[in-house]
Amino acid sequence: MNVTLYPQLILDALVHVRYPGTGKDIVSAGMVQDNIRIEGNKVSFSLIFDKPNDPFAKSVVKAAEQAVLTYVGEDVDIKGNISVESKEAPKPKVNAVLPGVKNIIAVFSGKGGVGKSTVSSNLAIALAKLGYKVGLLDADIHGPSMPKMFGVEDARPMTDVIDGKQGLIPVEKYGVKILSIGFFVDPENALVWRGSMASNALKQLITDAHWGELDFFVMDLPPGTGDIQLTLVQTLGITGAVVVTTPQDVALADARKGINMFIGDKVNVPVLGLVENMAWFTPAELPENKYYIFGKEGGKRLAEELNVSLLAQIPLVQSIREHGDAGRPVAVDDDTISGIAFRALAEKVVERVDYRNTNAAPTQKVEIVK
Repeated sequence: MNVTLYPQLILDALVHVRYPGTGKDIVSAGMVQDNIRIEGNKVSFSLIFDKPNDPFAKSVVKAAEQAVLTYVGEDVDIKGNISVESKEAPKPKVNAVLPGVKNIIAVFSGKGGVGKSTVSSNLAIALAKLGYKVGLLDADIHGPSMPKMFGVEDARPMTDVIDGKQGLIPVEKYGVKILSIGFFVDPENALVWRGSMASNALKQLITDAHWGELDFFVMDLPPGTGDIQLTLVQTLGITGAVVVTTPQDVALADARKGINMFIGDKVNVPVLGLVENMAWFTPAELPENKYYIFGKEGGKRLAEELNVSLLAQIPLVQSIREHGDAGRPVAVDDDTISGIAFRALAEKVVERVDYRNTNAAPTQKVEIVK
């Protein structure tokens, strides 16, 4: 670009953005942190608000981006580079159904076979390895797979009385507290339950268990957009959904329906982002090679089209299947290709949850004064 960028040039542009609450421009109001960073044509800085969850935060950020593009130059790389801070720490939210749980993450897929349970189990383990307290509910009631994937098929959760309440004690492995309907049924027999029976069984697993204090409660939902999914997301107060797909068109069509379900008026649950699973095949002996068996970057294109974050592209690696079958998910070993990928996914989910908790607010039009 022809214009040489320097901090005062950015500040001069931001003077044209006014904070709706006071009518003052954001520079004179002291909202622009003294940390404007310029790298080539990339500009980044922070805006500080008096309180967390400021109702104007999102729109002020958008207005600041537009002001830089308008008054400095259209080639400035500013979109997504403005962070939000607050003078007050956000107050922790209390979930009405699970008061000890800070965040509930629903892992969803529009169809079966895309690796949703693999993503759920490895995400839970990766979060635990980052130091968080994590619970995992196997809500795929007709095809529970967590007992097998964690190598605890023979476990039978006990009951105990804690704080005057009798409830189930989740099975714990790899730092994750786990409950699944698979602990209570014969694995050789199919579960033939009507929707109401399945929903009630899941509610009991959730509410009649001693989960304790958790930073993240990961729910591996059944595939599709049926009664069980709707009941859970409408009852529990979900922090956000992680949608899993593979790159081919047939999976993307179902992922699109799922995203539309979550963001629709009837459900209204934020979508934290999309995971493109089996994004490419990488043989162990040729780790630099990528073979796009199911198509290339279909999940990435869908995320861009629907304006949701692409949380991760997980490669198709033989060890993922082997570790899952052996009861030791690949995220346990975070120095492998797959382990690194799931650790990056966990870090991205934490980032999106923090952003959502801090910035969840209605959109408000902000004036850019020309």
